[in-house]
Amino acid sequence: MVAVELKQMIWQIVALIPEGKVATYGQLAKLCGYPGYARYVGQTLKQLPKDTLLPWHRVINAKGKIAFPVDTQAYQSQAMRLHDEGVKVIAGSISLKQFAWDGIVSEP
Repeated sequence: MVAVELKQMIWQIVALIPEGKVATYGQLAKLCGYPGYARYVGQTLKQLPKDTLLPWHRVINAKGKIAFPVDTQAYQSQAMRLHDEGVKVIAGSISLKQFAWDGIVSEP
């Protein structure tokens, strides 16, 4: 039961990441109350359907990099989506100082 609830929390938090910002797998795990579950977050996102509306592309690794290998379609798709939102991707790296989401949800 915990796995289903954790997956739902991950999806809900990913949905909250604002356009133009990124979060790390570890950050999402902590926000869900499961520090140390960064790999689980990654596995959960990997299982999303291809036509998902969740902004999965806003999730990167702790080093501020796209986790996919550079020569893959997934890498190209994530880099393009981030670029379209104004996030600068240089050699697969994103400045966490500039683009990291603070985890705070703004009221509309």
